[in-house]
Amino acid sequence: MDADIARIYAEAQITGLTPSMVMELLKLHAHGPMTITELAQSVQRTHSATSQKVAAMRAAGLVRTTTGSDARTRKIIMTAKGRRIIGKLAAEWRATEAAVADIENEIAYPLSRVVTDIEAALRRKSFHDRITEKLASEPDWT
Repeated sequence: MDADIARIYAEAQITGLTPSMVMELLKLHAHGPMTITELAQSVQRTHSATSQKVAAMRAAGLVRTTTGSDARTRKIIMTAKGRRIIGKLAAEWRATEAAVADIENEIAYPLSRVVTDIEAALRRKSFHDRITEKLASEPDWT
């Protein structure tokens, strides 16, 4: 599924972005500059994992860090590149959630069969195709 989302980004010529960065970017957009600790808490991840992700987002040119309210704190802020794509990322997030809901409506439980059933649903229609169908009606994507 992540590979199909990454393919969506590539088709939209969004470079340097991985699906695992989107939640953090959406949180930064919604809440403004945050410390790594604040961002980690907002996405329910560890400080270490968030720090690594921020480093990758910084390398991709999506965020930068600046001095916080005192010299000891650093705030993460979105760059112009990050702000330019945030509407698309929000649209993709909504489309992905809708595509996941579609899959969940298709599969039969018990939960022990979920992975097998999801794989079968994705063979019938790829996650990529499901998201692009949803994005076709997203005004923020076009």
